[in-house]
Amino acid sequence: MPTVRKIINDPVHGFITINHPLLFKIIEHPYFQRLRRIKQMAMASYVYPGAVHTRLHHALGAYHLMCCAVKELKDKDIPISQEEELAVKCAILLHDIGHGPFSHALEHILVEGVHHESLSLKIMQAMNEEFNGALDLTIDIFTGKYAKPFLHQLISGQLDMDRMDYLSRDSFFTGVSEGVIGYDRILKMLAVKDNQLVVEEKGVHSVEKFLIARRQMYWQVYLHKTVISAEKMLVHILKRAKEIFVETDKNIVLHSPLDYFFGKFDGKIDFKSLNLFCQLDDNDIEFAIKKWSQHPDSVLSGLSTWLLNRALLKCKLQTHPFEEDYIKEKKEKIASKFNLTKEEVGYFVFTGDTTNTTYQLGDENILILFKNGQVQDISSIENALIQQTLSTPVKKFYICFPKGQTTVNI
Repeated sequence: MPTVRKIINDPVHGFITINHPLLFKIIEHPYFQRLRRIKQMAMASYVYPGAVHTRLHHALGAYHLMCCAVKELKDKDIPISQEEELAVKCAILLHDIGHGPFSHALEHILVEGVHHESLSLKIMQAMNEEFNGALDLTIDIFTGKYAKPFLHQLISGQLDMDRMDYLSRDSFFTGVSEGVIGYDRILKMLAVKDNQLVVEEKGVHSVEKFLIARRQMYWQVYLHKTVISAEKMLVHILKRAKEIFVETDKNIVLHSPLDYFFGKFDGKIDFKSLNLFCQLDDNDIEFAIKKWSQHPDSVLSGLSTWLLNRALLKCKLQTHPFEEDYIKEKKEKIASKFNLTKEEVGYFVFTGDTTNTTYQLGDENILILFKNGQVQDISSIENALIQQTLSTPVKKFYICFPKGQTTVNI
């Protein structure tokens, strides 16, 4: 293949180099270009107005960090062939290709029971067929079936290029400085031992900072109570639309692939449903909400109008479940105020919980390589912070309900 080289100017990492025809084919593909129409952080812009960066930005950023990581490992004489290098770069470019509109916020809502990584794999397989098998090795690495596990760990693990980019990028675009990490030092400290990705002993404190930053970003940004409110309102809008959807209702039909997933979709991901899914992006949902704000159904139009105007439900967070009497009282009060049925009030007053574990003890542990050649999990070294604090799940319970809204139809 002829040598090609182009650079992309990224606000977080600077210049990103694209230097292989297969990388260009992936980036130019409609499935990949769709990512520029899907926001990375879903509804976080309702709290942090600058958080409007896209999945495409993130994919390119993670690719750049992968280039840096592979170069570092090769400089340390880790055997990585040209084919493996290209494949792992393709894999990180495509790792989020299966995200639908509004990313995690609507996962399992449009395509119930199917994780975005499963959709990513199906899309990779479809592209691989189109590319005449050029992504065979990429798929093996992505699925963890390849003989060198460290290549998969660079894509999916507790210290992967995905997390390093989204923490840096999300921190940059939200302006939340707690998410700033020293990814450049972590990359310099990466090594391989027995085909497993490890971090040299000198990088322990940088990894600690990385884990702490991730924890703070989750509670300050990703699981911010107002973000939770906005995302749950969006989910309830889609659920209500699905519940009342009929093809003869001109006020709900959108003449877009959303109609298929609301009506005829049987849960099976075949060529037709995959292709229709890959036509969806944030714009479809945003248009739908604008249209549904005029729908005769007061639940659908009310939630849609409130979300459009950022008249969000109030969200309370606490460390223990809410009392049943408190929930019942809230529902009765709101049902009376807005003249809602027992079923309808569940769209406006609801509870749930959210959990964050900063460091999960399991198969994808962060391994530290000591000077004597010994390898230990970061949680087992003399480090009370990781073992006692960051590996403990933190669970919070929430309740959302209207406050300040005077009518369902503003």
